[in-house]
Formats: sequence, structure tokens, C-alpha cells
Amino acid sequence: MTAFRRPIPRPEIHCGDPKVEGGRTRVRRPTPTGAVRTAVLALACAVPQIAQAQSSDTDCAPAFGFAGVLSASNKEDLPPLTLGAGQAVSDAPWKLKSGRFYEVEIVSDGSQELGLVGPEFFRSVWIDEIVVNGLEIRPLGLDSVEFDEAGTMEIGFLAIRPGSYYLKIPGTKGETQRVEITIE
Repeated sequence: MTAFRRPIPRPEIHCGDPKVEGGRTRVRRPTPTGAVRTAVLALACAVPQIAQAQSSDTDCAPAFGFAGVLSASNKEDLPPLTLGAGQAVSDAPWKLKSGRFYEVEIVSDGSQELGLVGPEFFRSVWIDEIVVNGLEIRPLGLDSVEFDEAGTMEIGFLAIRPGSYYLKIPGTKGETQRVEITIE
């Protein structure tokens, strides 16, 4: 047995006098009025300001700007990482905070073809962009980076998942050839 569903009745507004044209009454469906459009636009503009006012009222919530977690008040520059034959990658381990935005510069002297690998670290952060020679790259994911010649790379990322991670030169075991990273 087939069940027939009745159509949902819709309000109809007749344009002036209902006139019969070709045996039908001319009917106009209601559309959002200017007042409704204005109210929706006002609400869309007010929501970010309300959220910002609420976050500034509480002591524990960070006061982000309109850029949210990418705002300058949430950004920190990390000491640069150095890639070179016989050089230490970093002077000290990194201690990062989850929810904070960081930028790091990776510098290679070109003495060898060197890279950094750290898939667990790269899966625990959101990478905003990588800048190489003025070219901005916005990757969906990253496993490693490599320099074939001398150059500089800048990586901007948001720390997300707490834990202990590392970035190291592939195939090395020395303590100076890696940087230990802790996300709290």
C-alpha cells in the first residue's frame, strides 16, 4: 500500500485583485522583507562583538583580537633552527602551550643536503603556512622538510595536541641533531 503525503500548505499572497489569467489565479509567494534582511545582518555583525565582550569579562579566557587564535596577542616567535654539517639544530628544547600560535625560522647553510623529520609533531599542530623565498604554502599536512641548498624557511603553526615530540635530522642519533618539543 502506498501512502500519499499531503503537501505542506504555504501562505499565499495575492497580488492586488486576483485576476484569472489562463484559468489560474496569480499568486506571489512571500519573500524575506527588508526588515528581516536587516535583522539577520545586524545579528551577524553583533555575534563577534558579543563573544569578544564575554571573553574579556572572564579572567581565565584569553583576549583574542578579531583574528582569533591567529591574532598578534597569541603569537610567539621561536628561536631559529639551524641545519648545517656538524652544527646543533637548536640551543634548547621547546616548551609550547596548546592553543598558542608560533612561528619558527629554519636556516640551512647549504653545507649538506639536510632536512628535518617529525611526523608526530606535525600531526599534533595545525600548520597555517610555510614561507620559502617569499612563496607562501598552505599545506594540509606535513611529514618532513628538506633543504637541497642554502636557504631559509619560515613555518607558522598552532600547537594543538599536548605531548612530547621531536624534530630531527633523518638518519642521525646525536642529541644535538634534534630538538625536543613539549606541548602543554
